[in-house]
Amino acid sequence: MAETITMPKLGFDMQEGTLVRWVRNEGESINKGDVLAEIETDKATVEVESSASGVVRRLLVDQGTVVPVGSPIAIVGGQDEKITEPEAAAARQAKPPASPAKQATPVQEPKAMQQLREMPATQPGAAPAVTAPAAAAAPAGPLKASPLAKKIARDAGIDLTRITGSGPGGRVTRKDVESAIAAGKAAPAAAAPSAAFPPPPMAGVTVNREDELVTPSRMRQAIARRMTESKTTVPHFYVTHEYKMDALMELRKQINAYLPDEQKVSVNDFIVRAVALTLREFPNLNSARQGDQVLRHGAVNVGVAVAIEGGLLTVVCRDTDLKPLRQIAMEVKAMAARAREGKVKPEDIENSTFSVSNLGMFDVENFAAIINPPEAGILAVGSARQVPVVTENGDIRAGWRMKATVAVDHRVSDGAEAARFMQALAKYLEEPVRLLV
Repeated sequence: MAETITMPKLGFDMQEGTLVRWVRNEGESINKGDVLAEIETDKATVEVESSASGVVRRLLVDQGTVVPVGSPIAIVGGQDEKITEPEAAAARQAKPPASPAKQATPVQEPKAMQQLREMPATQPGAAPAVTAPAAAAAPAGPLKASPLAKKIARDAGIDLTRITGSGPGGRVTRKDVESAIAAGKAAPAAAAPSAAFPPPPMAGVTVNREDELVTPSRMRQAIARRMTESKTTVPHFYVTHEYKMDALMELRKQINAYLPDEQKVSVNDFIVRAVALTLREFPNLNSARQGDQVLRHGAVNVGVAVAIEGGLLTVVCRDTDLKPLRQIAMEVKAMAARAREGKVKPEDIENSTFSVSNLGMFDVENFAAIINPPEAGILAVGSARQVPVVTENGDIRAGWRMKATVAVDHRVSDGAEAARFMQALAKYLEEPVRLLV
């Protein structure tokens, strides 16, 4: 029997998504779990899997269309199964039309570039020289490019404004960037004009002395919206604790001596498992506020904040309290890699119950994080660093210390419970062998 595939809801606050690309076309076979399409949400570009096996009989949405959550996007059925036109029409009618402001519009190519494109090549069969004049400006509005295309272009030093996108609405795709690199057609970003008295040169720094009005990406707009909502509707309070990390740093060194590079565990992996085990003892912090009630989650799904291009994404290690340290390390590493490549899966970013934000790799001593709604708490972790410590005998020696701050929703919990949570967390971080048994 034919099955209608709908736009999935990826996150509790997702209302719509942009269908960036169809991975399978009409008439192609597909199995349940195969990638059917790529959609762009406020958070990332996500691969959407088919919920049925069969043949792609109808694609109900054009690439580049903004589609509300729950709206039909495709029909999958048997090869010889008859898909009646009323059935397909009903699916199309169920899809609310996108507002004119949100529909994809082609990017107008500057007239100067059109004239250059029409110029004959200097040699038979040679590609026309596309060298934009100094007066030519970049297309108005934000540059349309997939997250992966931006990453590849940045790594290769390619100016995306010199590439004509083949995607919907002139969107630059990974294929466009790779083709430009192979053909050598993409020119590097033009250097800013030198002033009459240029400032002293700074290695690796490009100075722009003109004001620039930037339109935030959808991800940055979503972060702004959610963080504003969190800080204005959730009464935060904070508790900071300093942990003795000598035993953990030594244990990590011993464990990694037996592991290949791609499987080595990080300090953050220890912290994530320690948080999950501690949340077992404090179910009130593993909860979400729902109206006048508090939902205490049965599962402990720890979200890990990952810095990506243009923002922040939280990947979710499910049932964290039930998994060994090495499994947590491998899962988080794999999800973080997909997040940075713009290839996260829906399950990578859904249903976290508590979050960890670690800035230790940036040599940050201490900070406070904003709660990720609808969760009740988030742990902000600073660097593990060697500092002078006073022993019980009054001697001064070097020791490993790390500060962490928990932010808690005051509607759900109070300072005393949060302080006990931080003390219980010390049991695992300061006696890390507990994390291995």
